[in-house]
Amino acid sequence: MKKHITLSTLLCALGCAAGNTVSSPDGRLVVTVDINGAGSPTYVVTYDGNTMLEPSPLGLVTDLADYTKGLSIKDVKESKIDKVYHQDRIKSSNNRYVANEARYTMADAKGRQLDVVFRVSDNDVALRYELPQTDGHRACVVEKEATGFNFPSVTTTFLSPQSTPLIGWKRSKPSYEEEYNADQALSTPSKYGVGYTFPVLFHIGDKGWALVSETGVNSAYCGSRLSDGDSEGIYTIAFPQEAENNHNGTVSPGITLPGVTPWRTITVGADLAPIVETTIPFDVVDPLYEASTEYVPGKSTWSWILWQDDSANYDDQVAFIDFAAAMGYKYCLVDAFWDTNIGYKRMEELLKYARSKGVELFLWYNSNGYWNDTVQGPVNIMANTIARKKEMKWLKEHGVKGLKVDFFGGDKQQTMKLYEDILSDANDYGLMIIFHGCTLPRGWERMYPNYVGSEAVLASENLIFQQHFCDMEAFNATLHPFIRNAVGSMEYGGTFMNKRMNRGNDGGNYRRTSDIFQLALTILYQNSIQNFALAPNNLADAPGLCIDYLKDVPTTWDETVFVDGYPGKYVVLARRRGMDWYVGGVNATDKPLKLDLALPMLAGKKVSFYSDSYTTAARKEMKKADKRLPLATDFVPAVSEITVNADGSVPVTILPSAGIVLKTK
Repeated sequence: MKKHITLSTLLCALGCAAGNTVSSPDGRLVVTVDINGAGSPTYVVTYDGNTMLEPSPLGLVTDLADYTKGLSIKDVKESKIDKVYHQDRIKSSNNRYVANEARYTMADAKGRQLDVVFRVSDNDVALRYELPQTDGHRACVVEKEATGFNFPSVTTTFLSPQSTPLIGWKRSKPSYEEEYNADQALSTPSKYGVGYTFPVLFHIGDKGWALVSETGVNSAYCGSRLSDGDSEGIYTIAFPQEAENNHNGTVSPGITLPGVTPWRTITVGADLAPIVETTIPFDVVDPLYEASTEYVPGKSTWSWILWQDDSANYDDQVAFIDFAAAMGYKYCLVDAFWDTNIGYKRMEELLKYARSKGVELFLWYNSNGYWNDTVQGPVNIMANTIARKKEMKWLKEHGVKGLKVDFFGGDKQQTMKLYEDILSDANDYGLMIIFHGCTLPRGWERMYPNYVGSEAVLASENLIFQQHFCDMEAFNATLHPFIRNAVGSMEYGGTFMNKRMNRGNDGGNYRRTSDIFQLALTILYQNSIQNFALAPNNLADAPGLCIDYLKDVPTTWDETVFVDGYPGKYVVLARRRGMDWYVGGVNATDKPLKLDLALPMLAGKKVSFYSDSYTTAARKEMKKADKRLPLATDFVPAVSEITVNADGSVPVTILPSAGIVLKTK
């Protein structure tokens, strides 16, 4: 098919800006910056000559000046970015970021300046604002950001709504744990009327896809979200809501001058591969401090997910430590209420016991000071600098390796500072940090060397709470690799072997997905510490082939490759660790899915192939009512050795709510 190549595209393919146009090194992704008749800055994004974003607004309003109108472009400076870095906790370990940068200096009639910086790599646009000192002022408040995203009318959306503050369980929202709506029309009103959480995915008809997010947010700014689309389909950056953090802290961020905003990122492609494989959240940020020690990723057991609050006792934790040792796992997470149910003195004993088994512990903490009604302890420690450092000193002395901190209050700059303070202090004491009930990580794997992962998703606990979420598990699993997990580590806490969602594997909600589906999630969901939803009984009641696999699968990857899929329907990913490849796929449709997978990295190789078939009873039931939702007990898992075709093709069939895994090791 012939492609429409413009003069600016040809010029930018040479690695330069043509007037107000800057392109990717390969010339396919082009950003054009302009000033309209009102002096308002705009930008347009095209890919292969196709419009991905129509004229979209730019600019800031501060307490010192309005940089959204009456502007003109005074200067354009061009440069090249070529950066190589190693990062062991994201979807690829060795990364090279090559981009063309254009810095547009704009000024109003009084000469007050704003720099708009665009970095354009082969599939990614990153933009931010840089403010100089103005009229002698060394600080300002950013009252509004005009940055918008004006998608063509054919676009459909894959979005998760932002919740209003101080609602939900113990008034603990917003916590980035709302359900996604797939393939909705532009400007469909959000559930709560306050927009959407990052990241956000857009399908631009037959032209391609775009993923919008932000990165580089630290204590110097707030976290942002996307507004509801207006009548013209334009979404804009929105700041936190006033009631977040229990009404404490400002909505508008304050910055020192000269100062910068976080990066807004747009990943585009003709297909979904650039969306799944992007590293832009990490490409444009750098470490903020050095690691105080070596932080080791790995697998972990976790009693709370199936055994719940009552399991925070000494004997149950011994059982899970023993289970971790039997599985060869590095860690065991001790969840809420350990401070009262076990106590500090006995915790010291438990830590010694764990170490005797070759297992290290993570301990849970409540983030809370004053922003919700949660009571799980330890509480009122992480929010207080003096108490936090005293606690971390005790944690280091007794060999704790990391913390899981829960129940944050929103996205205000004040809350972002708390995240950073916890991370920075924890690094001083050699502690890794997991966040739950929290905001989206925004480049934090790169910025904070002891950061492990964040929940920020409707995660595994909801399968315990309501059958509805078990019924929706397959659908959600086929969204996260394209959206939430595409921009940052996702501490989902999944991979169940229990058929029923309770301690005895004999009651509670029914798992709908197959055992191989659950194995595939270890590949589809990326987080460097995986707190698997396994329990000691699984050593006896789960298939041996699944337990053997779960002992072996890594949690960090050197390479990630998108193979096939469509959000909400199915997904197949390949990940490499060293020389070993793992391929995982799941099917969320209600029909068997036949695929011819293209796996050139496995061409001619022998691989272990994990798949599902129906039980005899299930086949009979399916004939009677083919719309019946499956149960985990309907499936029989199997593993065999196959040889991949010489051209790398592998024909597979994935049953509804089931999965496949291929691995070379």
